[in-house]
Amino acid sequence: MLGHNGRGGRLDSVSNSGLSVTSVSYSYGTKQALDDVSFDVAPGQFAALLGPNGAGKSTLFSLLTRLFTTRDGTIRIAGFDMAKSPRQALEKMGVVFQSQTLDLDLTIRQNLSYFAALHGLSGRNARTRIDRALDRLQILDRAGEKARNLNGGHRRRTEIARALIHDPSVLLLDEATVGLDAAARQSITDHVHRLCAEENLTVLWATHLTDEVFDTDQLIVLHQGRILDQGLCADLRGDLPLKDYFLTTTGIPA
Repeated sequence: MLGHNGRGGRLDSVSNSGLSVTSVSYSYGTKQALDDVSFDVAPGQFAALLGPNGAGKSTLFSLLTRLFTTRDGTIRIAGFDMAKSPRQALEKMGVVFQSQTLDLDLTIRQNLSYFAALHGLSGRNARTRIDRALDRLQILDRAGEKARNLNGGHRRRTEIARALIHDPSVLLLDEATVGLDAAARQSITDHVHRLCAEENLTVLWATHLTDEVFDTDQLIVLHQGRILDQGLCADLRGDLPLKDYFLTTTGIPA
């Protein structure tokens, strides 16, 4: 059943219907980067997009965030068709890219205030949202510190908090723990899983590291641009450690 969001944007389903990717393909010239990729992530579900480097994860994220466009397939964010209603789809999305994007000479609060302004948020509303986002990531007490003085884990927490200011229903994270040590990686992974459960966020977490995937996660295995398997992680791996299942499924030598 089709609906409307009250601002002229067309909804293909309910306003918080998660993430849907249907028959998406993409090529760089003659190189097929994605081939008929389809999956759905329900509201409140943490989905791990697991694939080795070069699998097509970053290409998929570029399509999900409209950095790239394709005529092959359909992407829906919270019910909005990315091709037909890109502004509404993007408004429902928070993104943490692999590359660090903070202004290191600004404080945490200043970084988030600038981002809030880009979303048309200001004054008390912006301050309330910033405080809430920082509190969710347990860094509110450091809001006055310059980003330059933060360690890698706290910079990443700041970027996640920034992505949540406008209350998105879908959160995308592309290799969010790259460059972090094991303790920081575990902390960030735990935080995002908790946010997913407590805030009913739809999360797509791209990674090549099997230790970032929980048995309760939806698992999507991507390799050479194709989805090889998907389902509940515990069901897919069976009695095998996830690393062994992943290497067997992709055919990558141990």
